[in-house]
Amino acid sequence: MSPLEIGGLAIAGLLVLIYVGMPIGVSMLFVSFIGVAAIRGETVSMRMLGAVANNSLREYLYAIVPLFVLMGLLVTISKVGKDTFDVFQRLMGRITAGLGIATVFANAVFAAITGVSIASATVFSRVAVPEMTRHGYTAKFATGVVAGSSVLGMLIPPSLLMIVYAVLAEESVGRMFLAGVGPGLLLAVAFSITIFLLAWLKPDFVFTPEKPETHDAEIGWLALARKAVPIIFLMLLVLGGLYGGFLNPTEAGAAGALGALLIALLRRSLTPRSFWNLLVETGQITVSVLFLILAATFFSRMLALSGVPRFLAETMLSGPLGPYGFLLLYLLLIIALGCLIDSISIMLILLPIALPVAEAAGFDLIWFGVLTVVAVEVGLLTPPFGLSVYIIKSAINDWSLKVSDIFRGALPFVGAMLVSLALIVAFPAIATWLARL
Repeated sequence: MSPLEIGGLAIAGLLVLIYVGMPIGVSMLFVSFIGVAAIRGETVSMRMLGAVANNSLREYLYAIVPLFVLMGLLVTISKVGKDTFDVFQRLMGRITAGLGIATVFANAVFAAITGVSIASATVFSRVAVPEMTRHGYTAKFATGVVAGSSVLGMLIPPSLLMIVYAVLAEESVGRMFLAGVGPGLLLAVAFSITIFLLAWLKPDFVFTPEKPETHDAEIGWLALARKAVPIIFLMLLVLGGLYGGFLNPTEAGAAGALGALLIALLRRSLTPRSFWNLLVETGQITVSVLFLILAATFFSRMLALSGVPRFLAETMLSGPLGPYGFLLLYLLLIIALGCLIDSISIMLILLPIALPVAEAAGFDLIWFGVLTVVAVEVGLLTPPFGLSVYIIKSAINDWSLKVSDIFRGALPFVGAMLVSLALIVAFPAIATWLARL
């Protein structure tokens, strides 16, 4: 059997193993080991596996993963998310559907602190949804807004998905973070416009028939400033240090984790037990991410050895599809896979195959990475997987709220994401202008 045929069988075998329920990382390691052994022999396969484990995970860059994960968990437990929502509720509460727009921008700011969509979905489902329903918004719309805007956590820097992409594509993490700013703001604006249009064209979708009377004590400007200070402090510490050139990405993660720890201690949100649980959870998330990166690196080397990426590049780019036909097919495949598996797994499966083709097509890999992240995030809102939707359902824990209602509420935001994706394809500078400065 030729190396090309072995590579093709390895890809097919990977899909079969994932379908029968084997963990993604274990599946990738297994087929990669068998593939390299079939092409070059078992000894070479053993040595390559050892080299991948040694070379890929000892890099200084990988310290960024536990640091940003820890920062996100500390920010969540110190109730910075609630304060962020309170600030934007005060600023936008009097606008039509203002609480929906406040949720979007609060999520955008929270994303600039945590970098994890799951954290955003968990926090705002408990903070924003009860507040919105109390003010006369439908539960379907309230949960849809939270689900839609939670995807900003993986786009606006710092972002765990951006880190994973930068590692796999061998691009600068700092430049990837910069490239996420423009598309992140574009999505926030697109979501706000979607909320305006829904409130204007389909008020029954947004508001309940009878708006309840609410008599809230308005937050004073001094109290508002006190709530805003920790948020501004963390953003200046992490993003200011990173983009000002004072800190590299790993140092920014360390500074952010320390800043979040100080805020949690000052607010007395931590007990020794809860801090230990946070450290354990950080370790579990970090190990799972790094194991997946190890498996994806080995899978990528096996594919390079087989010649599959080179064959696909020659076939797709010289045939009737062409570069943009390949791009369309790639984005559609990501969105389809998003209905079935999680974000990081999609990237780890597809990128070793797609990156060489994108490079051969002459695409800017920073721009290609932003498109990948946006398309992957669509999968957080689409059935049957829709991870953000199930997290919101679990966090709210209301038997009367159906998963199908949350999916319907999130559907307009899926449309806004697809429009934004098309704009980024048509105008690459949205993603690249800041990264190229």
